[in-house]
Amino acid sequence: MNPPIDHRPAVLAIFVLTYIGLAVGKIPGLKLSRTGFAVLGAIGMMIFSGRTPDEIVGMINWPTMLLLLGFFVISAQLRLSGFYDWVAKAISERLSAPTHFLLFLILVTAALSAFLNHDVVCYVLAPVVGLALVKRNIDPVPFLIALAASSNIGAAATLVGNAQNMLIGTVAGLGFAHYMLWSAVPVAAGLAITYGVTRLLTKPVPPKISTDDIEPDGPSYPLDRYHMVKGLVVLGATFALFFTSLPREIVVLVAAGIHLLSAKFKTEQILGLVDWQILVLFASLFVVGGAFQATGYGDHLMGWMQGLRFDPSRPLNETLLTTVLSVLINNAPAVVLLIKILPVTHTSIAYVMAASNSFAGNVIMTASVANLIVVQQAKRQGIIISFGAFARIGFPIAALSLGVLVLWASLTGG
Repeated sequence: MNPPIDHRPAVLAIFVLTYIGLAVGKIPGLKLSRTGFAVLGAIGMMIFSGRTPDEIVGMINWPTMLLLLGFFVISAQLRLSGFYDWVAKAISERLSAPTHFLLFLILVTAALSAFLNHDVVCYVLAPVVGLALVKRNIDPVPFLIALAASSNIGAAATLVGNAQNMLIGTVAGLGFAHYMLWSAVPVAAGLAITYGVTRLLTKPVPPKISTDDIEPDGPSYPLDRYHMVKGLVVLGATFALFFTSLPREIVVLVAAGIHLLSAKFKTEQILGLVDWQILVLFASLFVVGGAFQATGYGDHLMGWMQGLRFDPSRPLNETLLTTVLSVLINNAPAVVLLIKILPVTHTSIAYVMAASNSFAGNVIMTASVANLIVVQQAKRQGIIISFGAFARIGFPIAALSLGVLVLWASLTGG
């Protein structure tokens, strides 16, 4: 009889290589993205982990995936109705006083990001805001960085603001209302810090490009008031039901089903705006992380940290760990990894992780997908946001808001 094969070394190697790929983000000569690295890691785990196909599929957190899909559909319907473009134009028309405009931009972006997909919010708002600022001969770079920062912070206000919080809320079984009440103080402080830091570090200089150099905004959708109101009503009803005992993923899927039963928007149009890249990224990382956790290495890692007297469940240490991982590999993969090694069944740990991963997304440009979307949208228009320019504003915003978060978590115990 052959001895059992020890698959753990292969699993560890695939796990490490996958997260190195997520940190580096590319291989010279190839067009591989971070999502591609995650998919390759999942394929490697399927082949070398010794797990059956059923076990591999079982590693995926399906409630989170369904919640994500449902919100993508809800967001797509609102986008097709012209809601996002209407909001973007409403923001751009308030440029008579740049300081008031900055405050309005931060508050609106944060509010939308808390209740809708914050990546879509950045995708739609960035080009409209950038063009409006250049037309008024105002440097758009600090405002666009503030847009990304307020989107990240606003996403921390609820358990559906970003994919990471959906995952944390699902795994930890967090109450929607309780988390919103707890996060209100650090989120409000973070938005105030975003406004103060951006104002303090922004000099009144003209933009480096003219309106003649600006490319078109990209696809926009005419306002359809009926379908916009319909989308907002469905969204409001969805959030109202979040305060009940009904499973959140079921509530969101019903809302998505209502939108798919549309007399105006084709299914292809709605599903065409779903961010399938994010869904594939998360599904792949669930497989990579699940196979890794099954080896017991995660428990060994936890024990090693505690042996060094570094208790990752303490607010300061958890925030530091989340921030470092977010900087290295982006905050979404960081959370998928952290839930495998930290006991998020403890409410206090889950709360800090949900807020800190969003706040940490502001440290550098690559720490959050929302940042990259803003930068890419700006680049298409000829507006260049350098890595250094982003860090000059984003780093102090992140450092101060994370400091407030640690203080709040220490005072409240989650």
